[in-house]
Amino acid sequence: MESRLEQLQNFLKESPHDPFLKYALTMEHVKLENKDDARNGFEELVEIHPDYIGTYYHFGKFLESEGEKDQAIEIYEKGILIAQQKRNFHALGELKNALMMANGLFDEDE
Repeated sequence: MESRLEQLQNFLKESPHDPFLKYALTMEHVKLENKDDARNGFEELVEIHPDYIGTYYHFGKFLESEGEKDQAIEIYEKGILIAQQKRNFHALGELKNALMMANGLFDEDE
C-alpha cells in the first residue's frame, strides 16, 4: 500500500503546478520531520505560488520550531501583506496573532 507521501508525490507528477498538492506534500514532510524537504517545499511555495496564503502561517511556525525567529517574522509579515491584498481576513488574523506571539507581545494562554 502506498504511503500518503507516495500518493502526494504521484498526484504532483500528474499536476505539477498545483499549489495545494505542493502544500500538502510539504505539510507531510513537516509531519514526518523531513526538515530539508519541508523547508524546500515552503521556499518553493513562497517563490512560485506567493498567493497561496496557507503557506505563510505554517512556514513561520516551522521556522520558529527551527529557532529561526527573525526569518519566521519576515514570513509572517509577507503573509500579512498578501492576506491584506487578497482580503483574506481569517488568514490575516491568524498571521497577525502569530507575528505578535513571535515578537513576544502576548502569550498563547491569554
